[in-house]
Amino acid sequence: MAFVCEEEKTEDYLFKIVLIGDSAVGKSNLLARFARDEFYPNSKSTIGVEFQTQKMDINGKEIKAQIWDTAGQERFRAVTSAYYRGAVGALLVYDISRRQTFDSISRWLNELHAHSDMNAVTILVGNKLDLRDAREVSTAEGKALAEAQGLFFMETSALDSFNVAAAFQTVVKEIYNILSRKVMISHELKKQDTSLNGPTVVLQGDENQQSGTEDKKGGCC
Repeated sequence: MAFVCEEEKTEDYLFKIVLIGDSAVGKSNLLARFARDEFYPNSKSTIGVEFQTQKMDINGKEIKAQIWDTAGQERFRAVTSAYYRGAVGALLVYDISRRQTFDSISRWLNELHAHSDMNAVTILVGNKLDLRDAREVSTAEGKALAEAQGLFFMETSALDSFNVAAAFQTVVKEIYNILSRKVMISHELKKQDTSLNGPTVVLQGDENQQSGTEDKKGGCC
């Protein structure tokens, strides 16, 4: 997994995260709610790609999540595929009130794996929980798919903010945890290299042995 570190001195990190899923599942409103605490009931399908940068604090470190909102409409897929590259996290979104959006998850997951790191931290998000009365996909189905694919899982509502911040934070924190483990392993390896390749120690005999050796050499001459 590739990570981007903005400045090692300040230990700030920049993580690229993509929002993917069918059109009209609420990706743009999830981002608007998380980044600006806004909701647009009449929002139109995203044209192309846009992104927001959101700062988070994890263990005293400032983390910048650069969140990309990719278009869900089929005619834009060729354009947005390039934006998966470099992503270390993803929110894979479906609408709990529209089963066809859930059925598309495997295709989106395949596309994510084809254009980004296979180890990208991914959470499956069942959005529009406020439409639970019109639910077509059960919570159990969402959990089962997430477990089968090795994904995190959460149901959200961009309308009333339910679990929105938690979904983004789950991804960012897991990316940070993975990075922290990699840094710790790297430091341990460096310590091992230092101990194996330490300063050269020259072994010498005691003064009496050295003196005797010199006397013998002198006698020979």
